[in-house]
Amino acid sequence: MLKEGDRLCEIRWGIQIPLRDGVRLSATAYVPIDQKAPTECIVALTPYISDSHHDRGVRFAAAGMAFFVVDVRGRGNSEGEFRPYLQEAADGYDVVEWLATQPCCNGKVAMWGGSYLGYAQWVAAKENPPHLVTIVPAAAPHLGTDFPMRSNIFFPYVLQWLFLTNGRASQTRIFSDKLFWNSFYRHWYESGRAFRDMDGMLQNPSAIFQEWLSHPEPDTYWDTYNPSAQEYARITLPVLSITGSYDDDQIGALEHYRQHMRNADAATRAQHYLIIGPWNHGGTVAPKSEFGGLKLGSASLLDLHQLQLEWYAWTMRNGPRPEFLKKAVAYYVMGAERWRYAESLEAVTERHQAFFLDSSANATDVFCAGVLGEEIGRGRADSYTYDPRELRGPEIRAESMIDAESVVDQSLTFALRGRQLIYHSAPFEEDVEVSGFFKLAAWVSIDCPDTDLYVSIYDVMPDGTCIRLSSDAIRARYREGLRTSKLIETRDPLQYTFNQFTFISRRIESGHRLRLVIAPMGRLTDSNFAQRNFNVGAAVAEQSIDSARAVTVTLFHDESYPSALYVPIAAPEPCDEIGS
Repeated sequence: MLKEGDRLCEIRWGIQIPLRDGVRLSATAYVPIDQKAPTECIVALTPYISDSHHDRGVRFAAAGMAFFVVDVRGRGNSEGEFRPYLQEAADGYDVVEWLATQPCCNGKVAMWGGSYLGYAQWVAAKENPPHLVTIVPAAAPHLGTDFPMRSNIFFPYVLQWLFLTNGRASQTRIFSDKLFWNSFYRHWYESGRAFRDMDGMLQNPSAIFQEWLSHPEPDTYWDTYNPSAQEYARITLPVLSITGSYDDDQIGALEHYRQHMRNADAATRAQHYLIIGPWNHGGTVAPKSEFGGLKLGSASLLDLHQLQLEWYAWTMRNGPRPEFLKKAVAYYVMGAERWRYAESLEAVTERHQAFFLDSSANATDVFCAGVLGEEIGRGRADSYTYDPRELRGPEIRAESMIDAESVVDQSLTFALRGRQLIYHSAPFEEDVEVSGFFKLAAWVSIDCPDTDLYVSIYDVMPDGTCIRLSSDAIRARYREGLRTSKLIETRDPLQYTFNQFTFISRRIESGHRLRLVIAPMGRLTDSNFAQRNFNVGAAVAEQSIDSARAVTVTLFHDESYPSALYVPIAAPEPCDEIGS
């Protein structure tokens, strides 16, 4: 027995949960020992070994709710074969219904957890277990949308994650060894070998890795991983969605949110709440006031555990709605260091202000950047050339040292001098709250069948330091849609619409500028090394440096081809928010 506060907790190990196909999952239960009657139960399905959520189990039990953490099929002490993500829908249904019949449970079951655990909640809920009362998914990926690829571009981290979840044992120490993985990524990058060869280079062949690479774009294969429109419509229970401005799975979390809001009935939509905090991926479960070079105000340290307890009490015990949830959407404004509220995600933004791209010289450097202005550009087109066969020493050194978690590091921007395009706005004359989603409409010409374009936006301070706000990418062959592959066969300018930026909310202070950077994706980005596109028409996962071509990317900004960045300006603050 363990004790937290004045409550005792009984831990029960090695519980066997039978599934409909005869496989048994292993669970650890944290039960309030002083409960006189069955209580509500919370369950988490994890591929990360049940011991990783020990502290959370103690805290839930201390609050009077039984907590069950279950090793998913094929992981930890559970039987069966681990098939990432695909297995959690049916297994989740069985676990919820089994748990509802246990002596410690009063028949009301909720789910909890972030990342993979958040995804497991959505797919279990789509199966409509009769005893599932509510879900609280945090940082939930949407398969084929933001994991294992984003904008149809894979990342080597996928292989790192598959290594972590390979077999039954915990392998967190190796998984967390940044020096090892960065060295391996650099070795692969410099070798010029195809992305599909990576698991062999790691000497850890992965059938799942190879299977995923065989589906490089959203299709019916990826559709089977996520709830369909009809299944979202059938999820009628209360939902509390949680993500962060720098959450690696923000795009997936918001896709689940949008799909549910788009397909559910009005009564269900009214009980779906969304929180977007100033957090990275881990912060969606345990917020921190400092990460990636950012330092946030004390209000950023929202007590998510307490909020979740209040949510469970509201949805399962007829308690009051959590006071924090004043409206359907709560989001944190960095810089202002305070929370704001909106009736919907769309209502966060009042308008988009157009900043047109222009330049008087080739805008390939921070110190001779183009401009983001109010008038349509008139200057000559800007261009850079990216040759994936070049491995320049300074760039590689910068890439090997950059912190993938950093949102303030500018070393790559300086290292890519001459092989990127940069545009700056004039200094803002007054404080402006930028909240919502950026959009970039750029007229671009390339002289190869394909290439990858990476766009990032920064808040630049008067002293030259900066903070990354948001990013997006387009693989040229998917410029007309992620499900439509169409190689480029013209050198005429084509419009590339970047409309998958991550949500951001920040007060841009007077004297600050916006910076727009357009660069090749094959170099180190904010998410570490990316799958390399060698600018040819073959399947990208099969390409190697032997077939590589240099690409010249030309961006137009004139009256015939007006390229513009659209900046989301926040809705005015209502009287009841001012001073809150």
